[in-house]
Amino acid sequence: MPEISRFLGIVIRTFFDDHNPPHFHAEFQEYKAIIDIHTAD
Repeated sequence: MPEISRFLGIVIRTFFDDHNPPHFHAEFQEYKAIIDIHTAD
């Protein structure tokens, strides 16, 4: 999974061709989250 950013121990990652809705993955130590990206449409 490509790493987009790393700051204060938080790693942001995304897949190029992942499932919908558009989202990214955030990880911090043992915690993981999937965050939806909503459009303004």
